[in-house]
Amino acid sequence: MTGTSAGSGGTGGTGGNGGSGDSGEIDDGGDVPPPEPEEVPVLESIAFYDGYAATVDEPLPDGVIRHDNSLVATRLTDELLAKVQTTLKVRVVVGARCDNYDRLGSVNLALVPKGAETYVSSEVDRIEVARFITPFMDMNKQPTTVPYEWEASNLVPILKDADLLAEHDFWFELSIFGVPYAANDEVAGCAGRNDTQLGSLLLYTDSTQEAQDFSVLLPLAIGEEFNNYAMGASDEVGTTRKTVSFELPADTQNAQLVLITSNHGANQGGEEYIRREHHVYVDGELALRYKPGRMSCEPFRKYNTQSNGIYGRSPRSDEEWQSFSNWCPGDVIDTRIVPWGAASAGMHEFVIDVPDATFADEQGNFPFSLYVQAQ
Repeated sequence: MTGTSAGSGGTGGTGGNGGSGDSGEIDDGGDVPPPEPEEVPVLESIAFYDGYAATVDEPLPDGVIRHDNSLVATRLTDELLAKVQTTLKVRVVVGARCDNYDRLGSVNLALVPKGAETYVSSEVDRIEVARFITPFMDMNKQPTTVPYEWEASNLVPILKDADLLAEHDFWFELSIFGVPYAANDEVAGCAGRNDTQLGSLLLYTDSTQEAQDFSVLLPLAIGEEFNNYAMGASDEVGTTRKTVSFELPADTQNAQLVLITSNHGANQGGEEYIRREHHVYVDGELALRYKPGRMSCEPFRKYNTQSNGIYGRSPRSDEEWQSFSNWCPGDVIDTRIVPWGAASAGMHEFVIDVPDATFADEQGNFPFSLYVQAQ
């Protein structure tokens, strides 16, 4: 699941996607056409507000709840779940309001006790599905919206899992943090306002490929602090190494880990501007090595309609972008699938290590999200 976050403990489903066997019916040779592809709205044009202020009481559409000014959620109805086919893409559209800086956003899936009308986000299992960075946007200049998309077909076996559905409702969360203080002075029409962005969430689904086959879900971390200076943010202060131990409930023929990290720290020499090698180990074996950052951020220049120091007045070369950018305002953050394969029941260990990170002046963070899927 690539661009195109759960507390401790886990949730193990065993229903999977359902099997196909001999039904005893006679095959008359007729081909049943696949259902038509469908795009399903989940949240539409929801206003977000100052992330540092008291939660507003502005009205929301029926079925939508506001956890705080930067996090809203809605339950996936049976009707919506029935529309999910064998593949899935998650789409987000962010609209400009009165925040003209680059901010962090995410899409999460929450597993909420069946029938609950609301929930406390920190008290239920959640996974981060997607993460993105908003552009520098002036709401008076075109374009006023920016689209994002992620391949997320690995969610299909979760959303179709009969055992999970027997105990939980699935709620999608959309988070967009923002503050209006600069825009109050710099953007025409924003004086005195505290609305920061508009956000929409959609699902695109079709049947072009077979559904993935996973029947166990272990949420392990969502948006956790990961740095080398805060107590508990790594294995030991002074190191950027984080270990997560977890238990597989049964032997598996195939498992994978789903990982999201992004580098933040806008101070001088901050981690936001220095590309670092990230090393991922599973049970002591190197499973993935990656260095965040795009070849170029130029494709997202058109969405950055507010003057800013990242894009400047003229295009940068690929080499210039690669010399400092870990991500692009207006782009997705990659969701990384870490293949694991066959594994035995019992305790296992995940480690992520960024040995060269320095966190100048004890600033910055690599928000860390992780979950496991197994057959």
